[in-house]
Amino acid sequence: MGMPTPESVTSIDELLALPDDGLRHELLDGQHVVTPAPTRTHQRAVAEFFLALKAGLGDRVDLEVLFSPADIQLGPRTLVQPDLFILAKHQPEENREWKDAPLPMLAVEVLSPGTAARDRGVKRRIYLDASVEEYWIVDLDARLVERWQQGDDRPEILDDTLTWSLETGVAGSLDLRELFKTVVD
Repeated sequence: MGMPTPESVTSIDELLALPDDGLRHELLDGQHVVTPAPTRTHQRAVAEFFLALKAGLGDRVDLEVLFSPADIQLGPRTLVQPDLFILAKHQPEENREWKDAPLPMLAVEVLSPGTAARDRGVKRRIYLDASVEEYWIVDLDARLVERWQQGDDRPEILDDTLTWSLETGVAGSLDLRELFKTVVD
């Protein structure tokens, strides 16, 4: 079998066999999607949310906050690259491959013009169907976070303070007004 072309990719193995082209490749229920490199503002938002979430983890050595690129497999035909995510830290004796990573507890996507419909639609459904505890959609233009939790029919819309708590007991609070001011202004 030859090298798969981006148009022919329908499995995780085919996706992982693609040459590195500097773009983000994901497989969403068997649908191959490609996203160009994010903007500087997008990456600034990822950095600020990363620092805030890292502070929320405090001294927890059993959890870690990470960012993409990361090949998070949520099913046999689903591989995503969330902007940020929290998951259980691997043990030294465990395999460190992404395919062996535990399910994220929290996934965060920062909207871009080309990804907004996908992040709010199919990716939201995929994360919640996979039992990711919380999914945050960061809207830089509106300066708000759409917070989805298991069982929600609609998101909680937050533009002031985001107080969060995961089942593991880790919790934190984000001053969204200050965070957005740092990122966008």
